[in-house]
Amino acid sequence: MKSFYAPLVVLLLSAAAHAQAPLKTLPYPPTKKVDTVTTYFGTKVADPFRWLENDQAADTKSWVQEENKVTQHYLAQIPYRDAIHKRLETLWNYEKYSAPFKEGKYTYFSKNTGLQSQSVLYRQVGAGAPEVFLDPNSFSKDGTTSLAGINFTKDGSLAAYQISEGGSDWRKVIVLKTADKSLVGDTLKDVKFSGLAWKGNDGFYYSSYDKPKAGSQLAGKTQIHKLFYHKLGTQQSTDKLVFGGEKTPRRYIGAGLTEDERFLVISGANTTSGNELYLQDLSKPGSAIVQVVDNEKSEVNVVDNVGSKLYIFTNLNAPNGKLVTVDAASPQPANWKDLIPETKNVLSVSTAGGKIFANYLKDATSLIEQYDLSGKKERSIALPSVGSAGGFGAKREEKETYYTFTSYIYPPTIFKYDIATGKSTVYKKAGVQFDPSKYESKQVFYTSKDGTKVPMIITHKKGVVLNGKNPTLLYAYGGFNVNITPGFSTSNIVLLENGGIYAVPNLRGGGEYGEKWHEAGTKLRKQNVFDDYIAAAEYLVQNNYTSKDYLAISGGSNGGLLVGATMAQRPELFKVAFPAVGVMDMLRYNQFTAGAGWAYDYGTAQDSKEMFEYLYKYSPYHALQPASYPATLVTTADHDDRVVPAHSFKFASRLQETQKGPAPVLIRIETKAGHGAGRSTAQIISEQTDKWAFMFQNMGVTPYQNN
Repeated sequence: MKSFYAPLVVLLLSAAAHAQAPLKTLPYPPTKKVDTVTTYFGTKVADPFRWLENDQAADTKSWVQEENKVTQHYLAQIPYRDAIHKRLETLWNYEKYSAPFKEGKYTYFSKNTGLQSQSVLYRQVGAGAPEVFLDPNSFSKDGTTSLAGINFTKDGSLAAYQISEGGSDWRKVIVLKTADKSLVGDTLKDVKFSGLAWKGNDGFYYSSYDKPKAGSQLAGKTQIHKLFYHKLGTQQSTDKLVFGGEKTPRRYIGAGLTEDERFLVISGANTTSGNELYLQDLSKPGSAIVQVVDNEKSEVNVVDNVGSKLYIFTNLNAPNGKLVTVDAASPQPANWKDLIPETKNVLSVSTAGGKIFANYLKDATSLIEQYDLSGKKERSIALPSVGSAGGFGAKREEKETYYTFTSYIYPPTIFKYDIATGKSTVYKKAGVQFDPSKYESKQVFYTSKDGTKVPMIITHKKGVVLNGKNPTLLYAYGGFNVNITPGFSTSNIVLLENGGIYAVPNLRGGGEYGEKWHEAGTKLRKQNVFDDYIAAAEYLVQNNYTSKDYLAISGGSNGGLLVGATMAQRPELFKVAFPAVGVMDMLRYNQFTAGAGWAYDYGTAQDSKEMFEYLYKYSPYHALQPASYPATLVTTADHDDRVVPAHSFKFASRLQETQKGPAPVLIRIETKAGHGAGRSTAQIISEQTDKWAFMFQNMGVTPYQNN
């Protein structure tokens, strides 16, 4: 085995071109290299850091400790790190609420007093005093066990809630009586990627995999999802298998009941795009599960029913989505009738108070319309500004619903909406210390490499001088049909109030313009996503928003892949890079956890010689060659069982080896944390502190000079 040893040398200049004192640094830990080679279609590919895939091995744990030591030693020397941390704590310290929802006689809502590790679930009767229903802060001493979902019976008398320990996707399910919060039955264990769908007060449906027994439970593959029915008062080992398993293997299975609990709706899929649809009429004992859609070429889901009339959302032969109706007796696509036809804008649908709410995306911002159940448009809903609106979900008998509106300069505000009159009133306004009148957000359209027009929203202080010296963070995702819509970030205040610019392009691969936009950034077209990102950076530089000396790029998960691939292709274009929990080894991603389900977007190295060569060319881990790379802070977590930390471990090791410039290459590995959800407030503030401190330090910018 071989090892390499690379000194960490950091030379930083201030924004005013005055030299700052160089930071005292530790050398990178020696990282052994093993002679591991895999052959793909006749091409031998070396994988010298594969040993880091074994997250349980002593040498991997030792490597993690040594890398964290180097990272924390560097970060601790940044003179304004504490000032940033204090500012973030101050900014975060305000009451945060969720929209309320009704279950039985109670109205439930979540609240965080400011700096609590986790939000607390409260309830109240009418206008009575709220009481604590569940406090996740009591689940663990360090605040890293979170409430990961809760579902109530129709009458509200029982609740089943999921908890996540250390951010893991493997969950536990606990059932209680809502009247006195007494526990019912035993705790269900090893539940993953699951909703909970109650059938009366008898029991509920849930999904899970067989937990990997050999090797790492963190990285072990989870291939075959199973839908079970758990009857209250019985052992989990006796739960009935309803769908899935070896006879009907599917990687992802979801289930839900219609509001009247007549129909069980089952979704089955092997990738993250498209699904089969099945239906079972529970009003008829012993009825068979009927297949509605027999392929995964489209998204399809039942959103409501009136008796046997089903309301189905789909993008089948409608890339931007539409709502159709059909009788449950013959629910196949040949019998569907359009209720809300496809338009040029991307559609999603919800229901409340016996009405349909059509949430359209118009250039990645929200436009909401209300319809009756016959498909007649009743009104367009006036929103406070251009931004994102979400919610509009409630039971059929409700007279009001709630929605949250936000944008990059509009802190999240919850509105109560009167369904009959269409009137919106403010229910809860965020108390964050931020004055929107001092900032502006504008949308531009720039041209990508192949001529495609791509939207981007740029946010900054009013009156900012376009002199090419503004510290800028370019954030994007670009994949899995995910929509990146305007949303307020408390953390970003640190950037904006220090004269910085926040820019978010809507890259191909996302869903902002429907399935065609998504498809244009998948498999052998994935390079379009990277080209769109590079073009966004070039637009910001060409228009003097910033320059390469003040430009940072950031993205998480698939966005981490985006950052890794882009910095490998154009290292000279960026000053700082933040690849977070990224998919970095594109030849082996499908060998871990549910990674094989991402093949619709990525393709796999086993698909064909052409696909292998395409992946091999842009795979961040493999694409790195000796060069001068941006200052890089890789971030991951030890309990990430979605994008396993080995991706980041291997990428950071190779980047430290191939870095020929003076900029630091560090990896920050969070403990007792997963892919992102459920982290404590302290963990979030700590990570954001380090991000901004690292960025400003490597741009030579001193924030909060007057503090």
